[in-house]
Amino acid sequence: MESEVTPAMKESIKLAREISTYIGDVSLYENSVHENGDDVFFMVREGLKKFLIVYGKKGNNYSEIFSGEELNTLSKSVLKCPLSHENAKQVREQFTFTRAVLIGKDNSYGFGDRLGNAGPAHLRAVRKTGFKPILAQQSIRELERTKRTAEEVMDAATWSVFQEGYHGGFGSDGDHLKTPDDIDRMVRAGYTMFTIDPSDYVRDDVKSLSLQDLEEEYRKLPWSELDEDADVLMKRLLDLELELRDGFLLSPGKEEILQGMVKYGRVVVHTKVMSDYIDETYPDHPTELELSVDETDDPTTLFEHYLVASELNRLGVRLVSLAPRYCGHFEKGIDFKGDLEQFQDEYVQHLAIAGKFGGYKLSVHSGSDKFSVYKVIGSLDLGTVHVKTAGTSYLEALRTVAEADPDFFREILKFSLKRFESDKKTYHISADSDRIPDPDSLDNNELADLLDDNDTRQVLHVAYGSVLSGDLSESRGFKKRLMELLEENEELHEANLVRHFEKHLNPFI
Repeated sequence: MESEVTPAMKESIKLAREISTYIGDVSLYENSVHENGDDVFFMVREGLKKFLIVYGKKGNNYSEIFSGEELNTLSKSVLKCPLSHENAKQVREQFTFTRAVLIGKDNSYGFGDRLGNAGPAHLRAVRKTGFKPILAQQSIRELERTKRTAEEVMDAATWSVFQEGYHGGFGSDGDHLKTPDDIDRMVRAGYTMFTIDPSDYVRDDVKSLSLQDLEEEYRKLPWSELDEDADVLMKRLLDLELELRDGFLLSPGKEEILQGMVKYGRVVVHTKVMSDYIDETYPDHPTELELSVDETDDPTTLFEHYLVASELNRLGVRLVSLAPRYCGHFEKGIDFKGDLEQFQDEYVQHLAIAGKFGGYKLSVHSGSDKFSVYKVIGSLDLGTVHVKTAGTSYLEALRTVAEADPDFFREILKFSLKRFESDKKTYHISADSDRIPDPDSLDNNELADLLDDNDTRQVLHVAYGSVLSGDLSESRGFKKRLMELLEENEELHEANLVRHFEKHLNPFI
């Protein structure tokens, strides 16, 4: 969404340009010029650092609110403020558009930004698409691996929308939350979307259990917490005959019901517990809830989706989105592997189930670079969707490194190759590091092409924590060098990101 450029705003931009010349050798981000009453706020870049400039036309003393250096410029009150956490908090107080909001059931795109500098490019890519950006998105695992805080991720989103002058509203996703402590961490930082990860409560072995074993496990479920009688639930589901789309009839048998409940019964309970914790502990906090059941061994069947959704609905849990485990393979950083016709057929039925319970969004996790899937979903023009990406922005940062400093890219790639066997353990990927050529055997102009190779992309993707944390002697200093190089090549980096995410978003338009 573009803010209207009024005559007064044109004068403010003119004033910001004038003030910038007095400050010194700085570059003005013109989209960042904002009025606050009679006062003007804007951002500049000086060397490799960005600053917030606060200009009080009427002599307002912002030095009591913002921390920064007072400048003798135009004989007025001018502050040059670092992009600190405290200053970000004050910006959110002064400008409501810099706070995360509820996105609801609009189409939305999650932009995981592991480095904290991709936000402006993400906004440029999304702003004319009709999708709402989930700009602050980070899982607990990502926070731990990158050694960032939830507050730092939120602050990066705030500065991004301020710099770009984006007034369309952005969401914030505390991703893969497993415990109430995880929720506390995200609420304190101002997050509004909470993605519940119940993977610890999934029984993935149900297909190997005999009917007798399934019946025994079914009886052991926490029925008091499910607020239901085992026999009543069984009868209700045996009587189910639900027509979805194109004449498809959902009518489960006893074994399918037993498998579904044994697999997901405790998932329902855990999700209810987490939802109740948010409602009871933070009754005034704006909240929307996503459930992620995508990290299972087998795809989520249509009945399993219905079962989870109907039981949560019965228990009063309202979802804004749900991420099933779709057919095929959604590996990190590469396109979908599987039968697209099967995906389409099942996707429309998943949409029909979502429609039975309020029309929540279907969420596509590990959504980075799933271009063939985007084409399918975009061509359907049915329901609403949420796509979640993360590692692909990091890979575009490395593409920039390969183009701007090939030798540094070789260092990162060789280090990532050494870390691959260890770092891949928490991922479902198919990369074979032996298929990647020796980086030293390639010319400089060939290195960036590796970012289009599936094996290389996945090797680089899974090693991001080892590269960015600096915990190992070989990677010490990598992050500082990486951030400085990206700042030095800001235009190249952002051009790579915009191009890449326009490719992500265009199939939906």
